[in-house]
Formats: sequence, C-alpha cells, structure tokens
Amino acid sequence: MDLPPDDRTLSPYTGYTRAHWEAAADALLAAVEPYATEEHALYDLPGDHTSWSGRLSDGLEGHARTLLLAAFRRDGTALERYAEGLAAGVSGVWPRIVDRGQPLVEAASIALALRLTRDLLWDRLDDAVRQRAAAWLADALTAEPWPCNWELFPVTVGGFLEDIGYETEASRKAIDRGLERIEQWYLGDGWYTDGDGRKFDYYNGWAMHLYPVLHAWLADDNRLLDLYGGRLSRHLADYSRLFGADGAPMHQGRSLTYRFATTAPLWLGALSGHTPLSPGETRRLASGALRYFLDRGAVDEHGLLTLGWHGPNEALLQGYSGPASPYWASKGFLGLLLPPDHEVWTATEEPGPAERADAVTPLGPPNWLLQSTRSDGLVRLHNHGSEDVRYDPFYTRLAYSTVTEPSASYDNSVIVGEDASRTGIVPLGVGEGWAASRHTVGDGVQVTSVVLAHGAAEMRAYLVTGAAPGTPVRVTGWAAGEGVRSELLPVLGLTDSLTGVMGDDGATLFAALVRLTGEPDPVPLEETVTVRSGGPGELRVRWSAGPEVRVRLDASGVEVVPVA
Repeated sequence: MDLPPDDRTLSPYTGYTRAHWEAAADALLAAVEPYATEEHALYDLPGDHTSWSGRLSDGLEGHARTLLLAAFRRDGTALERYAEGLAAGVSGVWPRIVDRGQPLVEAASIALALRLTRDLLWDRLDDAVRQRAAAWLADALTAEPWPCNWELFPVTVGGFLEDIGYETEASRKAIDRGLERIEQWYLGDGWYTDGDGRKFDYYNGWAMHLYPVLHAWLADDNRLLDLYGGRLSRHLADYSRLFGADGAPMHQGRSLTYRFATTAPLWLGALSGHTPLSPGETRRLASGALRYFLDRGAVDEHGLLTLGWHGPNEALLQGYSGPASPYWASKGFLGLLLPPDHEVWTATEEPGPAERADAVTPLGPPNWLLQSTRSDGLVRLHNHGSEDVRYDPFYTRLAYSTVTEPSASYDNSVIVGEDASRTGIVPLGVGEGWAASRHTVGDGVQVTSVVLAHGAAEMRAYLVTGAAPGTPVRVTGWAAGEGVRSELLPVLGLTDSLTGVMGDDGATLFAALVRLTGEPDPVPLEETVTVRSGGPGELRVRWSAGPEVRVRLDASGVEVVPVA
C-alpha cells in the first residue's frame, strides 16, 4: 500500500496523519474495484464462500461494506459507481431481506452510507431507483434479527427511511423496538453484553455503541445523544486501555478479522463530542491500530484485506466469515467524517494508557482485570466473566493479551484429567489488583479461580472440587508470542511440570506464579512476589514492591483482603 511519508512532528508515535488514512481508504477502494460485477451490484472477492450465506449474499456484503468506506471517505467518483450498483441491486440482483438473514446486516451498512452521503448519492438517483431501493430496505423494518447486536440493524435502516419520509410509522417502530431491546443487555459503566449471557468483546464498540450514537447524532436528537453518548464516553475510559503500545488491539472475542474496526468507537467519541480522551490520544490509538495491521500483512499482494489477523488465519474465523467479511474494517475510517481542521487531526499525538504508566485496572461489568506495563507496552486481560454460548478459545480462556493468540494446546487453562473446557463461568468479583470466578470443567467438576496482578507478575490460584482423588490437574500459562517471554512457576500443589493431583478430601488448592513480559532481561519472577500457605484454602501474597494480600478460596467464593 502506497502511503505518504511519516510525519513524526504531528504524529510522533505513529507517523500517521489524515493523509495516511485517506490514502489507505483510497487504496482499499481501488483494490476491490476489479472484482465488481459489470453493473457494480456485487463485489465477488476471491476466496471460499460461506455456507452461512452463499455467493450472492457474499457479493452483496462486498458492495455494502466497501460502500460504507466510500461514504466515510465521501469519494464522489467512487459513490457514482456504487449508485450504479445500487440501482442494479434493487432491480432484482440482491437477495431479499428476510428473518435472521445476512442481507439484514448489509442493509444496515447501505442505509447508513446513504444517510451519510444523501447529498452525494441518494438525492442524485432517479426517483424510480429511489422507490425500489426504499422498498428493498423496508423489509429490514419487520425482519426478525438474531437477539444480539443484530437488533440495531433495523434501527439503522429505520433511521434512514424515516429521514427520507418512507414508511415513517414503521420506521419509527423499528427504531424504538431495537433501542428498547438492547436495554436488557446494558449492564452499566458503558458495557453491553452482545445478547443474553456474558458475551463481552469488540461488538461493544463497533456495534452496540456505534449504531445508537450515530443514529442520535444524525437525527440531531440531543436526548438520545446524551444517553448513548454518555455511555460511550464511560466505555472509552475502559476501552482505551485495550490497546498495546505497538497499536495492537486486545486479541479476544469473535470477528477479529474486522481488525481496525476496533478504532470506530474512538473516532465516534470525537465525532459525537462524548469522549474522555484528548484529540491527540484519540488519533494516536486509532492510527496505531491502523498501522499495526498494515505493517503486518493484513493486506495481500492484490491490496485486499484477508480473512485473518496479520495475514490469513483460519483460527479466527466464524461460520459467517466470507471473502468480503473483513471489510467491516471500513468502520475504522469513521474519523474521516471529521473535517481536516478538526482538532483530532491537528493536535499532536499523545501517549495511550499503556505508554503512560503501569496499571492494573478492574472492570466491573465484564469482571475483567486489565494489566499493562509501560516498560514493554503489553496489555493483558484476565477474563473472569466473559464467555460465548459455546466453548470458544477466544472467549473462555483465563487470560488474553495484545501480543499472544489463544493456542490449540490450551494456554491459560486448568486441565482436570484430560478436560480443559471452561464453561458456566460465574463472576466472583474484581477489585484492586485481583479478579475471581468459578467455572465448570466437564461433568460436575468446579474450579474457583483468582488472579492477583502487580507490575508484569501474576499469582494464580485454583481450588478444584468434585474431581476424584488422584485425578491429575495441570495448569498452563501464556502461549509463546513474538518478542515476549512466558514464564510459569509452581507454588502450591504442583510439581515442576505444573501438574498436581487431587487429594482425598475432594477439594485441592493449586497455585502458580505467571508472567508475560517483553523485557529482555527482567528481574527473576520468583523475586517479584512471595507466596506462602496460610491454612486450608488460604494464601499470603507479598509483592516485592507492593502490599501483602491474604487470599482465601472456599465453596462460597473468594476473599481478597490487604494485610496491614
């Protein structure tokens, strides 16, 4: 990708300016153009097509998601091509919008793009085309979405149709219905779950916050903007901590192939005026993420975004991932809606949270503990409250980071017998420097877990109950990552191979010291913390440069108390 030279005066951390974002957007749009069908209704990108939707729907996905990029870029020439494709698409090429079908997702991108570029695209269409397009979109008003972030797709379509005066009553009902449904998933402090259960991931930012805030902003509805913008601002205080100093977002959750869509809520805060971040910090985090992926092979030799993280990586994909799916990364270009003279583009970059200081930050609603270290810029997420409806390594491991990927050999797990599953996660609280939870392994085995973090070091303890005497128990730590060092030392109940056995009383405590660090010559892990037994189910933890803490695990939960 041909980008301008770095500007290390305005952007001392990333070198990227608005010109880099514009050039990246132009390059991505140019790269997909050869794959458009003759009338531009479909973008048939190379790769395997999904069983979820099929080739026709994948082609619509290619149109819709790259149209969104053209809309953020406000590229009149490109929008003319998409106008031609829209006319052909709604004349019988595109599949209809039906209950829980992929076209409902893509209709939201199309409607949002049309709403953002009404003067450049919609208003210049023939009236007959506008009528057919509105009729095609209107099916989204009554189509039943999956009970998750999909509830916001009818909201987004309804917002556009209400603006143009098409089926205004049905549009208003769709808007109100969708916004009402997501309320049941708002848990406070800026955090939603993505539907029932405890599914916490980037959908908070690029869906659950994005669509309501944009709708309120475009509708000029100050009441809604205050509500959803306030939630966004609170969320960004936590969200901004999920980026490493190298620009990497946290490697956790599903749909990670959307890559720099992770920057959308950062820009959204600046666009809506609801953000705790300074303009320089906003651009530093966003540009850092864009550069992180572009420097690491996210775009192939044809200029196309691949299905993966750096380059292609099937481990990250879901059943709905098709060749055009990565182009939801277009959401990351939301910042181009801000004019060139906006302070988010003119301010000098400022460091992000991971670059300012060591921090261990508890996040209440997801029951997460974030641990970042300034010396190496790493961010670690200790997961004691998030899981998908099925066992998923990107949801259910005990920890994630900005520099490691969940391994097929079960990193950050407790393996009882030969079973490493972690289901039915029950949060047991987070606090200053700790997080705890309980989960099920297999049939009837319970593991109560607690992690204490200080600097880059961790003390992890597990009380295993319900397993037969003599059952082997093994704990694992961080997977290997490029340029980082993973350490795991036994403390209690474990041999040097990090394996122990269940005792005769049906409840056995295991503990280990853990560290993931990018420092080339760190202080030996055993010198950073001292752990000793304080009785049945109790540990005393003393950090070399911090407090002493008493930790107790039993059938009722976990207690963590500072020792005076």
